[in-house]
Amino acid sequence: MTQPSIPFVDLQAQYRRIKPAVDARIQTVLDHGRFILGPEVAELEAALAKASGAAHVVGVSSGTDALRIPLMAENVGAGDAVFLPGFTYTATAEVPVTLGATPVFVDVDRHSYNLDAAALDRAVEQVKRDGKLRPRAVIAVDLFGLPADYPALSAVCQRHGLLLIEDAAQSFGSRQGNTFVGALAPVAATSFFPAKPLGCYGDGGAIFCDSAERAALYRSIRFHGMGANPYDMVRIGINGRLDTIQAAVLLAKLEVFDEETEKRRAVAARYDAALRGRVTLPPTAPGTALAYYCILVEDRDRVQAALQREGIPTAIYYPKPMHFQEAYAQWSAGPGSLPVSERLCGQILALPFHPYLDEATQGRIVAALMRAIAKAA
Repeated sequence: MTQPSIPFVDLQAQYRRIKPAVDARIQTVLDHGRFILGPEVAELEAALAKASGAAHVVGVSSGTDALRIPLMAENVGAGDAVFLPGFTYTATAEVPVTLGATPVFVDVDRHSYNLDAAALDRAVEQVKRDGKLRPRAVIAVDLFGLPADYPALSAVCQRHGLLLIEDAAQSFGSRQGNTFVGALAPVAATSFFPAKPLGCYGDGGAIFCDSAERAALYRSIRFHGMGANPYDMVRIGINGRLDTIQAAVLLAKLEVFDEETEKRRAVAARYDAALRGRVTLPPTAPGTALAYYCILVEDRDRVQAALQREGIPTAIYYPKPMHFQEAYAQWSAGPGSLPVSERLCGQILALPFHPYLDEATQGRIVAALMRAIAKAA
């Protein structure tokens, strides 16, 4: 008998739990009618600042705009180099390109899957020697929830005079030592895409920073470059405002976020205990709250197909490194240039993962995974 499919991320289970709070928050917005940058946006920004320890938070329309706006504020554009990992999603790479800057893809560390500080230093030195581009910024991605090595990356950026931006789209809720995501770099960006650890019911994002001057620039740029009023344009900006209803949803979700973070850690620990020694487990560290549970397996396509036949969804984050993507071909150094990123893209496999994944369902997933691996061997 065919077993029912398992949700990859169960947003409905979460909604059933917080439905009264979500519905009440949305109704309040419908009643006051301030649908763009309403009072809930400022309330959310204050709550996120308190949760992260960042001095300033600016709510924006997406995680992509949360990366774009800080680069716009620094006037990054033609002739500038922005360094980023080859093992990431396209949003990280498309931002500098859409501003006219040049993406420089850097390999990741084989243990953490995050930007390799030594490789970054070599890449910056090479760009300086070539003399064609100005090194301007680094975007470090906290892949799958594990913060990048910010002490090492910060040292490289300080040595070369680069702005360090933390792409925390997958890591909100994690910490490094005693510092939470959002305050690990001078600027951080996160996404509230529905499947993220803290997700809304549409698109949304936020920028975290330690500078009041930068925060003021970000607020201006997100509102078409506004000055003293909406018809006073003092710089080129974008329509990057956060919808009030999305802020309302996030405020309701923040009420259970800490508990959900601990539940995600418990789900990850159960996977770890069941799979240790049988597959390569996700990299983690004290304080990490994984957003996705990604293992490495050989013959991944056969394993994935076998799981699908048993009603178990999986995902591949990511099937191609950035320098293999057609859209970025002109900036690629070719196959073999980022060996760790290339290897990871051939083996990575994400299993169902969310705070409401129960032990029995996890047991079914693990058993099916072991059968699939055995058949593929």
